[in-house]
Amino acid sequence: MRTTFLLFTVAVLSCSPQVDLPNLDQEAFASDVNGCRSIRASMIENLKKDKNLLKGLNQDQVTEVLGKPDQNELYKRNQKFYIYQLTPTNCSHQIDTTTHQYLSIRFNATGLAKEVVIYED
Repeated sequence: MRTTFLLFTVAVLSCSPQVDLPNLDQEAFASDVNGCRSIRASMIENLKKDKNLLKGLNQDQVTEVLGKPDQNELYKRNQKFYIYQLTPTNCSHQIDTTTHQYLSIRFNATGLAKEVVIYED
């Protein structure tokens, strides 16, 4: 019984659909850690077009599409946030920007993206 369940689970997970953000160069986005190379900053408008495609994805799928988040935060009720810095922040070389923009993805307790927001501070 356990073996059957395990095989079924592996089969379902391996058949998860490939996620594509048509307006975003996913490889370039993932390579720009903390937005230090300003690649992500140049993609903000395209990211706004595609951000709703991230809703409903699980954490592994988001990481596959956008790369490892720059920050992640745990919140009450087992919610988790992935934060991607869109404009240069925490870089080894000083970059002077007056505002910082971020992509925040909120995952619910089941691990699915429920909210995708681009904000600035």
